[in-house]
Amino acid sequence: MSGKSADQLCPCGSHALYQACCQPFHKGTGAPTPEALMRSRYTAFVLGDSEYLLSTWHPDTRPKELGLDDGPGWVSLQVLSASERGDLGQVHFRAVYSLESGWGYLEEESGFRKLDGRWFYLAGKTTEGRLKPGRNEPCPCGSGRKHKACCL
Repeated sequence: MSGKSADQLCPCGSHALYQACCQPFHKGTGAPTPEALMRSRYTAFVLGDSEYLLSTWHPDTRPKELGLDDGPGWVSLQVLSASERGDLGQVHFRAVYSLESGWGYLEEESGFRKLDGRWFYLAGKTTEGRLKPGRNEPCPCGSGRKHKACCL
């Protein structure tokens, strides 16, 4: 796992410091909601923390191993909706990544289940696509700047 300084902003897009956001979950505190778990899992993908990803995957759907070496460069996360009802939860999100050939996105409707008082990721329905931002559109990296003044 690559390191993340505790005094840096959390990759999950919360605008909070990593130490006050996803780091406690990565150190063993259970996420209080499906959205918090999903954000912490996104951050684990950014950091290459496959151990955390596997430990927060529901035992009924968890793979035996998870290789992250060939993954894309994750750059931003947008939560489109989140809900919970009893021991079930759903989060719809879009994660943007960069490749040598340009920008792409993964959009997923994720299912979560609470087991013994802790939330776990079950499975998701995903779609992927390419992003082709215009020069004057916001940069896909999430900086808030125009694409032409940022990553173009």
